[in-house]
Amino acid sequence: MPEGPEIRRAADSLEAAIKGKPLTDVWFAFPHLQTFAPTLIAECVERIETRGKALLTHFSSGMTMYSHNQLYGVWRVADAGEVTETNRVLRVRLAAKDKVILLYSASDIEMLTADELAVHPFLQRVGPDVLDMSLTVEQVKSRLLSPRFCRRQFSGLLLDQAFLAGLGNYLRVEILWHAALAPQHKAIDLNEAQLDRLARALLDIPRLSYQTRGRVDENHHHGALFRFNVFHRDGEACGRCGTMIEKTTLSSRPFYGCPGCQK
Repeated sequence: MPEGPEIRRAADSLEAAIKGKPLTDVWFAFPHLQTFAPTLIAECVERIETRGKALLTHFSSGMTMYSHNQLYGVWRVADAGEVTETNRVLRVRLAAKDKVILLYSASDIEMLTADELAVHPFLQRVGPDVLDMSLTVEQVKSRLLSPRFCRRQFSGLLLDQAFLAGLGNYLRVEILWHAALAPQHKAIDLNEAQLDRLARALLDIPRLSYQTRGRVDENHHHGALFRFNVFHRDGEACGRCGTMIEKTTLSSRPFYGCPGCQK
């Protein structure tokens, strides 16, 4: 399942295709959404916001389309008039003069007014988004030490969207390695240096993934700018201490860590 950085990059590609362009055609698969289609013709997509793994498509009319890809949903960009070959079921089609954005397979889609958006149950539950560049290390530290989260083990906390939106398993693994912490720790047990290191990693690693994952650095032999240090590297030597990386299962997800330096 894609995590916050992948969702944000998908939103970037959708914005690049259709942002600010008058819509020439709008289509919804679900009957409860179809009445909105004619009202959106000639309107523009002003921006596409991410809240963790949810997308908020804001229209110039003031309406917002909430969508969550869940396990199977996927967005695609196509040229106007292009025939797309896929076995997926189309749910939403937003077309401008030159480009079309298409949402397949998702089932969690709503059209919302500003007031409805402000009280949406999912958006009320999720925490601050790690890719919100206004979110600071000090705010993350305060969240870690809050009564709601300070006694929870990191193995589960770093998968909980109510803590910080946009995190997921590969980010959990890499964040804890960078912070040199075992997943059984709790924030209440950390010293100030450990807490600061973890709070910084909680922001730095997702943002590095967003900025560089999938991009190639031609000056480095291994190519990718974003490289996993422990994720999917069980049986290899840890790049920090040389101990063999181990794979376990935590919170029903595969976990990779170094028993030598993650204490």
